[in-house]
Amino acid sequence: MDVPRKGVRRSKIIKRTIAVVFGLISISLLTWGLGRLKPAAPLVERSSVWVDTVKRGPMIRQVRGLGTLVPEEILWIPAITDGRVEKLILRPGAKVTKDTLLMELSNPELTLAMLDYEWQVKMAEAGYRDLRVKLESQQLDQRARTAQLQSEHIQAKLRYDRDQKLAAEGLTPDLNLQLSKATAEELANRHQIEEKRLAISGESVEAQLASQRVQIEKLLAAYHLKKEQVEGLKIRAGAEGVLQEMTLQVGQRVTPGTILAKVAQPQKLKAELKIAETQAKDVQIGQYAVIDTRNGTIDSRVSRIDPAVVNGTVTVDVRLEGTLPEGARPDLSVDGTVEIERLNDVVFVGRPVFGQPNSLVTLFRLDAGTKEASRVQVKLGRSSVNTIEIVDGLRVGDQVVLSDMSAWDAYNRIRLN
Repeated sequence: MDVPRKGVRRSKIIKRTIAVVFGLISISLLTWGLGRLKPAAPLVERSSVWVDTVKRGPMIRQVRGLGTLVPEEILWIPAITDGRVEKLILRPGAKVTKDTLLMELSNPELTLAMLDYEWQVKMAEAGYRDLRVKLESQQLDQRARTAQLQSEHIQAKLRYDRDQKLAAEGLTPDLNLQLSKATAEELANRHQIEEKRLAISGESVEAQLASQRVQIEKLLAAYHLKKEQVEGLKIRAGAEGVLQEMTLQVGQRVTPGTILAKVAQPQKLKAELKIAETQAKDVQIGQYAVIDTRNGTIDSRVSRIDPAVVNGTVTVDVRLEGTLPEGARPDLSVDGTVEIERLNDVVFVGRPVFGQPNSLVTLFRLDAGTKEASRVQVKLGRSSVNTIEIVDGLRVGDQVVLSDMSAWDAYNRIRLN
């Protein structure tokens, strides 16, 4: 006969309740513990990022720009008159001297005008010689008349002196004396008038000849101008150097002012650098610079800073002071580095990809003794081409990742593999 046991059901209920409570507490504790665990750091290949160490010491501030070598002096050769390209003698790249002939132009109208002025000059010169002969002949006639009157005046004066002596002795009537006196005075006056007329005729001759000479000089000036213009159809280099540019073709028509050629001196070059306007504010005339031609470097100095900003850059002219390396020629692409200042004792590191001067950035700093890196906020200061000053956030010896880490913006920690 079965004997019922008292309290068994109640005992089972209690045990089940305790088990459920214990399970709920365990699940809560496990959830809480898992919630406090840090998320797994993503793996990043160390070879794919750039890691640098924070240092302390001297730092040279520099700015860099791309540019080209250009001649310091360029001679642009323009067309003086209208013309047609008749003949091309040289091509760009040829070495030239001052009198080297580059090309020949033609202008038949100009040549005809020069010949017309040449014949006008010859006619004017012939007319001048004819006028001079005629005027000299007229002057000789005037001198002859003056000389004749002078002779008649002397003769009349002698007769008057003779009659005066005879009249004093009573040998001739007073009437003859009066007639001799009147004749002598008349001839004296006429002689004086002819002397003045002779002097005036000399001045008239000079005036007429001078007027004719002015006309000749005017025609000569026009002739020489046309001759120079015709000579200008033969285009010469005008300076020693290298012919850099000549884009005309035979038969092409040119007008006055058209650029025919460009001559430069390859030994006298300068560099024109394009520097970002945000960096150009610290560039000053006289600062030291280095120009890299990819075949050697050249010591240089900043000589000019363009006041205008074009496409976000400022043009900086750099005077080359060192010896030009082989292959240096106009229009050669170069890299230029301008030294802004030397900082003697600063904390610095390699320049991050997005690191701008005087800004706050976040960088991944490697944890000592581990392969993990944590995100830290860093305050940057003055910058150079490849380095930048650390104002706050890092210490000497810290290693930081300088590469573009925008792909891991959602993580505060990474693990370098």
